[in-house]
Amino acid sequence: TNPLREECRFIEGIKEDVRWLGFDWGVHLFFASDHFERLYEWAERLIKGGLAFVDDLSVEKLRALRGDRHTPGVESPFRDRSPEENLNLFRRMRAGEFPNGAKVLRAKIDMTHPNLHMRDPVMYRILHAEH
Repeated sequence: TNPLREECRFIEGIKEDVRWLGFDWGVHLFFASDHFERLYEWAERLIKGGLAFVDDLSVEKLRALRGDRHTPGVESPFRDRSPEENLNLFRRMRAGEFPNGAKVLRAKIDMTHPNLHMRDPVMYRILHAEH
């Protein structure tokens, strides 16, 4: 999510819609940001397993390489970095060493997948903002 674009009215709207559907989460209402440390640990595990990579492509270049419904995507030139290099970069991303948008963490899935959202999707990005 983008904390700069989040508004309480959207959160309340989603909660209202879920209640309308008949769901009651009781005391079990959670937000992804409540679990940032666990999500970060999982991201590191994916990197160590060679299942995620840090990408330096611009947003425009990333979109262009993703392809479209009729054209398969093209792998990023940064996709084959070693797990060690990716882990180092990811930790430096978290430490704030890079400016907004300079790098993203992407899952290694399949750049020819028919669902465009499954073509090495972005999992983390740099955005220096409070959540």
